[in-house]
Amino acid sequence: MLIAKAFAASDSAQVLSDITADAPTPGEALIWNLGLVAVLVGLFYLLLILPQQRRFKEHSSMLSDLKKGDRVVTGGGLVGKIDKALNDHEVLVDLGNGVKVTSLRSMLQGKAELASGKPAKDSPDKNKRD
Repeated sequence: MLIAKAFAASDSAQVLSDITADAPTPGEALIWNLGLVAVLVGLFYLLLILPQQRRFKEHSSMLSDLKKGDRVVTGGGLVGKIDKALNDHEVLVDLGNGVKVTSLRSMLQGKAELASGKPAKDSPDKNKRD
């Protein structure tokens, strides 16, 4: 029993010396840690910052290309046509039925897609009375 413990102690000393021989130096550990941080920063930039910059550029070009008669959606979800550009920052939006509002260009979310305006054949007309 005592001999088995002695062999175990000598084996653990050998294993410990093997582990410390393979351990990186403090300089190597620092380089690996900084490399990991650099990879994470690169992924953050590629996955979050670049797509946001692309969307911002597309929105800016859409806002600069707006002209009279374009159908737009405001930040509040209202759909209307641009009646006239008041200045570089504001436009007059005609919402229909004679309602016109002044809106900041930056609050226009995008151009409105034209809907067909026809109800679906399967859906009943809500305004009909039986």
